[in-house]
Amino acid sequence: MKRFFIFCFLSTLPIYVMAQKDRQYIRSGNRLYRQQNYAKAEAEYRKSLGVNPNNSQAMYNLGCALMMQKKDSAAIIQYEKAGRAENSPKRKANVYHNIGVVCQSHQMYAEAIKAYEESLRNNPADNETRYNLALCKKLLKQQPKNNNQNKNKDKNKDNNSKNKNKQEKQKQRKNSPQKSKKQMSKDNAEQLLNAAMQEEQATRQRMKRDETHHSRQRRLQKNW
Repeated sequence: MKRFFIFCFLSTLPIYVMAQKDRQYIRSGNRLYRQQNYAKAEAEYRKSLGVNPNNSQAMYNLGCALMMQKKDSAAIIQYEKAGRAENSPKRKANVYHNIGVVCQSHQMYAEAIKAYEESLRNNPADNETRYNLALCKKLLKQQPKNNNQNKNKDKNKDNNSKNKNKQEKQKQRKNSPQKSKKQMSKDNAEQLLNAAMQEEQATRQRMKRDETHHSRQRRLQKNW
């Protein structure tokens, strides 16, 4: 029994040492966080997770350090991990409250509402979360109206641009027939002139041939 006891004690010793190291990194990170040195706090929390990847406290604190550095997408990832790993309802409520705050800041009201509702399930007494939830629901109702107004503005712009294009095309159509008629009349006149000149040349050539023919005939007749 003694050997078994000693063996069990020795086997749990590395886990104990790792847990102590894990907590040391978290404490160090918390000190740096209070000093508003969020980048170094982030590094300490990551060291803690390197020792114990399942430490929900390190995940949550890392999310807070990332959020303070405006690394919101990375912060949400850590908060979601902490929410899945955390067993304490109060801590879980804090996790989802922070997710709601990040989503609300980016006007992602539907996502913020879900996060605040999850937070209130774990801590129904949190009045701040309840206020944020009501505000996001109000803002979500107003959001589609704004989107529709923007869409109508875009449609009006498109219609105005289409009308301008139509007017320009109509002007071009009004002007283009006159130009084409003038061009056609000039072309016709040139063609007629060329044809007349060709006919004159042809008649002159015929007259010359006739004269030579007649002269030959006359000569022949003469010579007969």
